Amino acid sequence: MQRKNAWKDYSAEDLTELESFAAEYKNFISLCKTERECASAAIDMAREAGYISMDEARAEGRTLTAGDKVYAHAYGKTLFLAQVGTEPLEAGLNILGAHIDSPRLDVKQNPLYESADLALLDTHYYGGVKKYQWVTVPLAIHGVVVKKDGSVVEVNVGEDPADPAFCVTDLLIHLSQEQLKKDGATVVEGENLDLLVGGRPALEGEISDEDLAKLVDKEPVKAKLLALLAEKYQMEEEDFLSSELEIVPAGSARDLGFDRSMIMGYGHDDRVCAYPSLIAQLEAKDLAKTGVCLLVDKEEIGSVGATGIASRFFENTVAELMDLCGQGSELGLRRCLANSSMLSSDVSAGYDPLYASAFEAKNASYLGRGVVFNKFTGSRGKSGSNDANAEYMAKIRSIMDKGGCAYQTAELGKVDLGGGGTIAYILAKYGMNVIDAGVAVLSMHAPWEVISKADLYEALKCYRAFLKWA
Repeated sequence: MQRKNAWKDYSAEDLTELESFAAEYKNFISLCKTERECASAAIDMAREAGYISMDEARAEGRTLTAGDKVYAHAYGKTLFLAQVGTEPLEAGLNILGAHIDSPRLDVKQNPLYESADLALLDTHYYGGVKKYQWVTVPLAIHGVVVKKDGSVVEVNVGEDPADPAFCVTDLLIHLSQEQLKKDGATVVEGENLDLLVGGRPALEGEISDEDLAKLVDKEPVKAKLLALLAEKYQMEEEDFLSSELEIVPAGSARDLGFDRSMIMGYGHDDRVCAYPSLIAQLEAKDLAKTGVCLLVDKEEIGSVGATGIASRFFENTVAELMDLCGQGSELGLRRCLANSSMLSSDVSAGYDPLYASAFEAKNASYLGRGVVFNKFTGSRGKSGSNDANAEYMAKIRSIMDKGGCAYQTAELGKVDLGGGGTIAYILAKYGMNVIDAGVAVLSMHAPWEVISKADLYEALKCYRAFLKWA
């Protein structure tokens, strides 16, 4: 059952829409490289599309009716968007759920030190990474510093061509004989992923701050850097304790290939699914079942914490939505959740001919052949997987045909080689139907990943069709 390459059927009109959407997506992932930035941009887009916060709706004493649009967020990192449909909420929701966190390096709470006349920031990698991929590439710092008075300073350094960039260094090939004997997991150690941020010492009398001036004799490069941070961000060293600073690849997403058919960028996993899910939600009109878009944090580390989907945020927010619609009850909430349908909008491993031995070709996903449905993920014996039932898969096939969507089915590599997880199994605990549906990615979890513009476009069509007909 080989699936046809989607590019073969596009009209001139399709290609125009595809390229326009790809340009919008490239801009989004170039600007939004953290979960905070993604959620903030999504809220701005939602408000422009007529959404109001649930808090506003409650303050106004509104009873929501069909067509009303509301949102809620958890700590500015996880977002719930809903457009109320004509059917009672007990009939269930149609949910698009994607994650907006991506693998990266996080700055530790006590990070700044000087060694050998260089200033560095100590980091802790986040999510599944090949550590050796993060050395000697240009890196940027995104995040926030929260002061003791509650004020928040946003940090974004390394993206503008006029900005400095940062990097993690590597051992020169001339001295790396012992290093190269190590296996790939240890050739670069996690504790060696420290960010090089400075190399110029402060001069005697250059720093006016009394405490920093005392540091000049002992650690002049660190003193110089702290003085620069104080000048630019009014930040002292202890403010690192209440900061969230993420180290990400510097630079914008780019078209890939002579034919410009692909996009190379940071964070395709999982923003290549999150963005079309968001756009499908914002475009939706006249829904029968209430449509929901969930953009969540912490998937890359197990969906834990207050902003992960394993928290009660989703369930509590659905309860709030039902109450605002005048349909709130504990039994009604349980029925709503059990009667819901969901696409866990997450990426799949694209077949890479350079690493063909890792894939089972008949059941792999291919770039350019449309959105990918993974009936199950997990590892080896489907451990940790949501395994969608055959009836739901048949329903999805029908919806895809109705929407004219190119799609394929896949597993995540050969059975005994590993596997991966998504948020699907967590939502399935409510009894709702869930299946993974996303975009095939090459070089997944690398600083720069690759996707096909065709698959991005088909994902948008898939998510549109799902909200309308599921």
